[in-house]
Amino acid sequence: MGKKIALNIDDYKVSTQVKLKSLKTLENFDTEDAELKKQLEKVRRTLGEFQDVLYAHGKYSVLMCLQGMDTAGKDSLIREVFKDFNARGVVVHSFKVPTELELKHDYLWRHYIALPAKGKVGVFNRTHYENVLVTRVHPEYILGEHIPGIHTTKDITDHFWQKRFDQINSFEKHLADNGTIIFKFFLNVSKEEQRQRLLRRLELKRKNWKFSPGDLKERKLWDRYQECYEDAINQTSKPHAPWFVVPADNKKAARFIVADILLQELTKYKDIKEPELNDKIKANLQDYKNQLESEKNE
Repeated sequence: MGKKIALNIDDYKVSTQVKLKSLKTLENFDTEDAELKKQLEKVRRTLGEFQDVLYAHGKYSVLMCLQGMDTAGKDSLIREVFKDFNARGVVVHSFKVPTELELKHDYLWRHYIALPAKGKVGVFNRTHYENVLVTRVHPEYILGEHIPGIHTTKDITDHFWQKRFDQINSFEKHLADNGTIIFKFFLNVSKEEQRQRLLRRLELKRKNWKFSPGDLKERKLWDRYQECYEDAINQTSKPHAPWFVVPADNKKAARFIVADILLQELTKYKDIKEPELNDKIKANLQDYKNQLESEKNE
């Protein structure tokens, strides 16, 4: 393996107001794709080992929120980053258009009931932020939530969106205070790269199923989506629930960046360690061993 990539988390972490247009969409570390893949494999094995300890410790959960424009690479990133995890230790939720039942509850309900239990890692593929992104680009969707006082899109004011940001910040602070370690990643893909990936969906038969004419309609709203993402990120990147903006034009580099950020940040929790056996069991370990060894002679 080549020289280890020394990733500086601060290059991606949002700690001050950002302008998405000024942030890069391509990162390759001057490294070949094959080498990036090897570096990812090493990091994800260590992450998998950490998850075993997280489960045994049983006092924290991890929530990874993944957002990005269509074709940003969310699905493949989840598959590659968590490949070495115990399947029972990671739960992935992909949030689509709200169901009839979900619309009968507040907008955070379906996300709350999907949160990871202590000891587990939860991945939200599209997240509660859709409620200040897609709905902001298409405010008519809010009318389907049947909110008191909201009768037309004219009732959806800047104050409405600010209140939602405040609610989301409170929601995440509550989770963090109760042992959920939160990561929020925005996969920052360029408009040109999205165009190329949409073309591949059309050209490759095995990828045709991913294409929808609606993709092109949403693409025409690119600038508006970028504005809404930028505002959401700036409004809600907090020390207890930070946003990381990850260049996503190179999928292999993006996967490595996300995995390495997870590993660097999680290993800061020095209290996450395997529990020790109680004194009574420790005192009788040899006896238990003798009992098992004696079975050989039965």
